[in-house]
Amino acid sequence: MAKFRLDETDHQILNMLIDNTRTPFTDIAKKLNISAGTVHVRVKKMEEAGIILGSSLTLNYEKLGYAFIAYVGIFLQNTSQTKFVLERINEIPYVTVAHVTTGKFNVFCKIRARDTQHAKEVIFKLDDIEGVYRTETMISLEESLNDKKRLMHSIFENL
Repeated sequence: MAKFRLDETDHQILNMLIDNTRTPFTDIAKKLNISAGTVHVRVKKMEEAGIILGSSLTLNYEKLGYAFIAYVGIFLQNTSQTKFVLERINEIPYVTVAHVTTGKFNVFCKIRARDTQHAKEVIFKLDDIEGVYRTETMISLEESLNDKKRLMHSIFENL
């Protein structure tokens, strides 16, 4: 498959969508002095090329009552159990991110919970998964930086 090449117009479209995925194509078209149809076609091509993978919604978890964040490192009895353990982790909705890692942990997870009691219940569910040897938890005191936009802007500036 040929590599999809982004031009300056594609970069500008992506930059506007990075800032707000809900920006209407008509607004983008006006700012770039092109037609909304052109924006639509270019976005569609970027989706087909796998550059754009849907869109995302950012929630204010604090207002929803889920401000408690903890990170849980999981040690497995055997690395061959990784797939099975990840399937069980996927059944726990409060685990929002899971990475297979090298180093100290086999799997590293981010959980969101209502409070410490709820976090304890989630961690105990992780501990109870067959194949989990033990876990190690770190509580987040504050999420000081969570900005994917800066990275995306830098990537497109360097293309």
